[in-house]
Amino acid sequence: MSGNGYKSIDPAAQEMLRIAEEEGYETVFSRAEEIKPCPIGRDGACCKHCFMGPCRLVGKTTRGVCGATLDTVVARNLARAIAAGAASHGDHGRDMALTLLAAAEGEAPDYQVKDLQKLLEVADILGVPYRDRDEKEIARDVALKILAEFGQQKGELTYLKRAPLRRQEIWRKLGIAPRGIDREVVDLLHRTHIGNDQDAEHLLLGAMRCALADGWGGSMFSTDITDILFGSPAPLKTRANLGALKEDEVNIIVHGHEPLFSEMMVLAVNDPELIEYARSKGAKGINLAGICCTANETLMRQGIPTVGNFLSQELALLTGAVDLMAVDVQCIMQALVPLAEQFHTKFVTTSPKVRIKGAIHVEFDESRALEIAKELVKMAIDNFPNRGKVRIPKHVSEVVAGFSHEYITYALGGYYRASFRPLNDAVIQGRIRGVAGVVGCNNPRSTQDYAHEYIVRELIKNDVLVVQTGCGAIASAKYGMMLPEMMEEVGPGLREICEATGLPPVLHMGSCVDNTRILTVASQMATEGGLGEDIADLPAVGIAPEWMSEKALAIGTYFAASGVYVLFGVGSPIKASEEVQRIMSEGWERTVGGKLEFVEDPEEIVRRALEHIDKKRAALGLEEYNPAKFGKSGDRLMLQFLKALEEGKEVSLYSAKSLLGA
Repeated sequence: MSGNGYKSIDPAAQEMLRIAEEEGYETVFSRAEEIKPCPIGRDGACCKHCFMGPCRLVGKTTRGVCGATLDTVVARNLARAIAAGAASHGDHGRDMALTLLAAAEGEAPDYQVKDLQKLLEVADILGVPYRDRDEKEIARDVALKILAEFGQQKGELTYLKRAPLRRQEIWRKLGIAPRGIDREVVDLLHRTHIGNDQDAEHLLLGAMRCALADGWGGSMFSTDITDILFGSPAPLKTRANLGALKEDEVNIIVHGHEPLFSEMMVLAVNDPELIEYARSKGAKGINLAGICCTANETLMRQGIPTVGNFLSQELALLTGAVDLMAVDVQCIMQALVPLAEQFHTKFVTTSPKVRIKGAIHVEFDESRALEIAKELVKMAIDNFPNRGKVRIPKHVSEVVAGFSHEYITYALGGYYRASFRPLNDAVIQGRIRGVAGVVGCNNPRSTQDYAHEYIVRELIKNDVLVVQTGCGAIASAKYGMMLPEMMEEVGPGLREICEATGLPPVLHMGSCVDNTRILTVASQMATEGGLGEDIADLPAVGIAPEWMSEKALAIGTYFAASGVYVLFGVGSPIKASEEVQRIMSEGWERTVGGKLEFVEDPEEIVRRALEHIDKKRAALGLEEYNPAKFGKSGDRLMLQFLKALEEGKEVSLYSAKSLLGA
């Protein structure tokens, strides 16, 4: 492991892991140590697609029982994983659309349109009439239009037109413009059945089309509908890490990915009657916190703190302070049930898609959403007196989150001149060297948060603006890297931009499905002018340093198919086939302008990322990056001077002039 041999660089996690080791509790970290990954399957060389196998293509074995080559097997395994990831995000988007429809038709009374402007923008893109119409009628037609695109059999997804024109032409020329979201998932699963598609390059073209149905379909629909129902995010300050739990309050954790349930929990914990009920049980109040992308959804809209990312879910229970954990879908460990049983914690599944043996199941129903949320809050309150020993780490950091692409344009140009022009100009001038999306999961096969933290710090030091989603965003939040005042390690050019706009150097843009916000930013930068005509022209990279899920593979593939150079850490599921590696790097770069590579070493990831950014700058004819051009700005020094005054320090005229460079 990297990161000085620790299982995590998070001091709160380290504290809880010591307790787990001393008291004999099993965690994902200890299981990862005990269970060694199969090297054949890990490299993609094991085929289990029929019952003549499994066939392990190693040593002298170059073909499976059916004759499938190593290249076919590796490509087929990757394609199936991408199909599963796209299906997960697509189903998330479908549930959001069904809820929007139910709200519009009065069948889900606890949900309303919170962002009318976003509804009208989406209606315009989809071709839904909206002038002189009731918002519920518009919402109904938007939902129906989106739902139709899941089962659409011919044509193209409507949202493809949000991409630059040149990008659309590339997709059409290659025949990978997605027709319908469900159609592409089924098509790819069919191709990977025994006896079907057995050409690695053709399989991977199908995988790109399926992934694009996620990025420019299911996920993008989900992001937009979430904004419509709960409001488009804008910056707010909250807290991150296990120290956000409270010893004297009822602690409820929501965990998973769909905000339909968690947003109702936000309303329920603020109910005055329930707060008073909690006090009657000896608690001072009710504290709601999140884990994984459910945390990101409520954090960026409601300021609900996050207690951690994927690898922190068991550690939260080990504190003994969690009275109830309620989960919906995705990234939920089955190990939580037996662990909760060793404490007083109530563990509740809520989705009709997810049941875990031994868990309490309270099925969520959008038609009585708030009522169910209140039932669960009451369950947590009733459980508060049953607490045993509590040990909450003190470690907690502040974070500024909520950077939708709409807010970024507002921050750069104001209400009347909202635009990406200032961002493009900063890249052209060299103040910002480039842009990087650092996203994705945690993986116990690498030190928790080490690669995320190292890569982000190195990039901002080199004047690269970083945007983040998912567990990667939570990683940076835990280490105070998402604050406007966090400028000590920021390169001089990027620092000037951040001080002028008030933006932090690392922007929290939401949950996993909100990677589509990054796609939107990239598209708008390309169409703004000055940085080429396509996403592939931008000095930009995508990085998933600690990935583990099939969703991550789908995300990485739709970014590569959109023209982005994507780097994955930890290890490679295509290592067994040099041909598949070549197709996804050199081949994809030639055909779609983007590529996907697996690189384990974080230092090498940074090196390749900066090299690619500089190569794109040169191709655009931009001036070579030179950090020496930009010194410490007056704004920065003024902040130091004001801080000194606030702290009551005696500041003489001489020292003031020195601070201000006069």
